Amino acid sequence: MEMLFRLTELFGIAMILALAPAGAAPAAEGSATPEAQPGFSALDQLTPANVRGLQPVASLPTGSRGAHGAAPVIAGDTAFILTPFPHELLALDLRAPGLRVKWRHRPAADSMAAGQGSGARNAPVVEDGRVFLTTFDGHAVALDAATGALLWDIRVADPSQGESLPAPPLLARGTLLLGSGGDDFGARGWIAALSAETGALLWKRYSTGPDEAVSIGPGFASAGQGENLGVTTWSPSAWQHGGGGVSGPILWDAAAGLVFHGTGHPAPWNPDQRRGDNRWTSGLFARALEDGAARWFLPVSPHDLYALGSTTPNLLLDREWQGSQRPLLVHPDANGHVYVLDRLSGALLSAEAFLPVNATQGLDPGQGVLRRNPAKEVRSGGTTTGICPAHPGAVGGAAAYSPRTGLLYIPARRLCMDLEARDTTFIPGTPFTGANLRQMPAPGLYPGALVAWDLGAARVAWTHDEALPLEGGALATAGGLVFYGTMEGVLKALDAATGAELWRFQAASGSSRPRSATRDQMGGNMSRCWLAQAASRAPRRAGRSTSETQPPPRAAPWPCAACRSRRRRAACSISSRCHDEPPHRRAGPAGAGPGRLQAGGALHAAGPPGGRGAGQGGCAAHRHWRPPAGGLSRAGQSLSQQRLSA
Repeated sequence: MEMLFRLTELFGIAMILALAPAGAAPAAEGSATPEAQPGFSALDQLTPANVRGLQPVASLPTGSRGAHGAAPVIAGDTAFILTPFPHELLALDLRAPGLRVKWRHRPAADSMAAGQGSGARNAPVVEDGRVFLTTFDGHAVALDAATGALLWDIRVADPSQGESLPAPPLLARGTLLLGSGGDDFGARGWIAALSAETGALLWKRYSTGPDEAVSIGPGFASAGQGENLGVTTWSPSAWQHGGGGVSGPILWDAAAGLVFHGTGHPAPWNPDQRRGDNRWTSGLFARALEDGAARWFLPVSPHDLYALGSTTPNLLLDREWQGSQRPLLVHPDANGHVYVLDRLSGALLSAEAFLPVNATQGLDPGQGVLRRNPAKEVRSGGTTTGICPAHPGAVGGAAAYSPRTGLLYIPARRLCMDLEARDTTFIPGTPFTGANLRQMPAPGLYPGALVAWDLGAARVAWTHDEALPLEGGALATAGGLVFYGTMEGVLKALDAATGAELWRFQAASGSSRPRSATRDQMGGNMSRCWLAQAASRAPRRAGRSTSETQPPPRAAPWPCAACRSRRRRAACSISSRCHDEPPHRRAGPAGAGPGRLQAGGALHAAGPPGGRGAGQGGCAAHRHWRPPAGGLSRAGQSLSQQRLSA
């Protein structure tokens, strides 16, 4: 039996849904096992022929009202789910009816971190009878997987300095690897290694500063040689609060002993306050597992003008490239390009745009970086209009690769922005942005899409348009399907080869990457396939599944608190105006204008209030953009033309 587990980003009570198709054939014995990737399931029981039979069979509320952005982790007959901050770890018995909770663990929460994010994409790691997790407020924790008993709890990040732990840890050869967040607070980014046995710090390497702090030595390879570039490519002392967090997933190559990670954008957003290339932010690192020594670095966006960073999830693939087998690192970047590198040497093999961009004008082969568009330069005190892609970037969630089709499936945001740079002052633990922004859909395009990218041909194979940006990961299967969720709360299955929609299930708002496991891995023996997801308090049409391609039902409204989350800025600027705050703190657009992100980091209204009055709650749609040619789906029309009630 195949099981696919999925959590959705929510703004209500979260639930796990299990769905089972009738008549699924068991997987063929002796079938080849594709390369292991987080976004690929080798299970082939779900196919285009039987996916229409998926039906709901069970649910469980987690009790959390936050956004669930991380997929469950499956170990034996237990599913582990970490809720958003303030976190609670749930261990679910998958054999018991109704997904019984075996045990819960709620770490103590530091209220200082509450205004810095949600840690919605944190997920636990399970190995050798232990569960390892990171909390958004800076703790690394180890628990007994069977009982939930605490083994150790170490604080490694300081929220009072703007630091957080927004991503899952990685366990490699007894070493627990984790990275810091806090670019928008000027926190100096780092990656650290802890002992899995005791939690003791083994090493810590920074993304800015002297070579010793970054661990750059002989044998390090990167474009632009020189000593202490992490200091000299900055305005004086700016590197000390320059961002560059390691807030995305960390990967490692066991054979090569290398660790791979991206670095976040430099701080502040205002580029005039940090002149120079701002090494080693907005790029890709390879490091030695044993000591964190830097082996190579690719500067993806030197002197990042648009606060995009390069922390989107990477993929490690071993496949043919231009006639020869090569170890590859594939990186769909926030700047709208797919980067392909030789992961051992760091050599850049390809960098092509997977959606329309105008901030850059193609790759400079001599420098190995994208050429900037002079018309989209950002200067303090001025406003640059129509920059594509918009912050926080073109990639909305983790991409999935299928070795069966050779396609990379990228959940995309197709947004543009107007950006005004303003002077700002660094105060530890407070937002350090120095910018106002306005977001809007890219001209003539739907705001979201699942993009199927042909790695070998370096071109788009097909796209599946969405009325809102995509904010969760994708899952490809050996059965020829690709699953993903939308912000309207629709879980979809597409034909992996053609992009044709085969099945949908209306759950609730938002999405994360699905997760898969087999019943054999759980110690059982059943012949049906299962699919699971988390859902909020069900909207009117929740629980409805269909095999027909049809316009999605009207999207569930976002509560106003969602608009203040950095990951929801795109949604708020497109779809909603909030009324549960005082006018000077109102998030999202007002009147006919979209929302603005002020230098202090909060979203503010750009015009007078309208619709429901302040303090009454709820969000109202606005009409500041026009549908693309050919019209929108019903969901898109409802967001642009109707008022939504909470």
